[in-house]
Amino acid sequence: MQHIDEQLQTAIAGQYDVIVAGAGPAGVAAAIRSARSGARTALFEVAGCLGGVWTAGMLAWVFDFDQAGFSRELTRELDRRGARRGTNPDKYVYEIEAMKLLLEEMCAEAGVTVQLHTRVVAATKDGSGRLRNVITESKSGRQAWSAAAFVDCTGDGDLGALAGNGFDYGLEGTGETQPMTFMALVNVKDAAAIKEYISFYEGDLDKELRELAWQGFLREINRAGLEPSYMRPTLFHIRDQLVAIMVNHEYGVTPFDEAQVTAATLRARREVSAIVDALRALGGVWEGIQLVASADQIGVRDGRRLHGRYKVTRDDIVAGARHEDAAAYVKFGVDVHSFSKEKNRHENGLSNYGIKSKPYDIPLRALIARDVDGLLMAGRCISGDYIAHSSYRVTGNSVATGEAAGAAAALSAASGVLPHELAWPDVRRLMDREDA
Repeated sequence: MQHIDEQLQTAIAGQYDVIVAGAGPAGVAAAIRSARSGARTALFEVAGCLGGVWTAGMLAWVFDFDQAGFSRELTRELDRRGARRGTNPDKYVYEIEAMKLLLEEMCAEAGVTVQLHTRVVAATKDGSGRLRNVITESKSGRQAWSAAAFVDCTGDGDLGALAGNGFDYGLEGTGETQPMTFMALVNVKDAAAIKEYISFYEGDLDKELRELAWQGFLREINRAGLEPSYMRPTLFHIRDQLVAIMVNHEYGVTPFDEAQVTAATLRARREVSAIVDALRALGGVWEGIQLVASADQIGVRDGRRLHGRYKVTRDDIVAGARHEDAAAYVKFGVDVHSFSKEKNRHENGLSNYGIKSKPYDIPLRALIARDVDGLLMAGRCISGDYIAHSSYRVTGNSVATGEAAGAAAALSAASGVLPHELAWPDVRRLMDREDA
């Protein structure tokens, strides 16, 4: 039997053309695009479902989503299943369980090999610095997997860091990071009766009404005797009497320190439960409100930003930069959630730092690792500075970068050409052919 890592005697459990680490919005898009392009593709995910923050994290809404390719396909499929709310295809609310099943079915149809409950814990390179294997741990023990190309869609850049690629973390100069957020679902007696407090009623977002909604909801939480850790508490109407609730922020938590993440998750679940209980005690329109499910994982905004062959910067988003190798077109503005509860009180939860952005391109080069050959990345761990990241990190852009990375990985595997040596028109043609 072939082995790598002689000290650990880790057997190679499988060989693929492309391996994708992480099955969040970027990861499922990358894996499906890769498999549809003819590559034997494996997708590893630490949670018990596909979708990442969409599902295990119970995000329940999407932004910057009206983009060609997988995003629009997903929107059509959710509509076909009656699992989407809202008239705007760029931002809407979806049913979480329907999203889980849809992603599983799409991966199966594309021929993606999925393995859940599996974490990538190490990586090995050959003498030239090319990534050759990843090592995972699961109930099956420690296993090694080989591929011609890899895509890091872990969100926090775990695979890139394990492989030795450089990265940035936090705000340049201070290291400050945006808070994490813990989501939950509640059942209410009558959603229409609390409509004035719901930012996305029946899935639609009106900016002016949204401001009035969270302000009113904050007053209700205060009336119940509590101050939430997030000063823009938000409700999202999923369907019927089911509502998603976002009232929590966890500040200064390092996402790759499991003890910190665990403590934050426990604090957050207690806070959400306490707020729901306090609202129920108010009676009236809150009579009978019940916490029915809380997220399996806390939502992370800031993780590692892996060094790529291009860095998306503040200058790019201010200028509306365009690139020949455009992998995604970003319309979402700068969105930095306050670094502390004290700042949260004064900033109403978030700030755009006074930056007026224009729609801009993310080039494929920002998805190609600088220090490790054979590695691409997609989602919020791509190469960028702090301000640019605060714009492109939303899930619509994660999907777009995932598709581009998946196509490039499949082409790299088929052609034997390293990702940074691929001709962008060839990648683009592959994506266009699959869009047809």
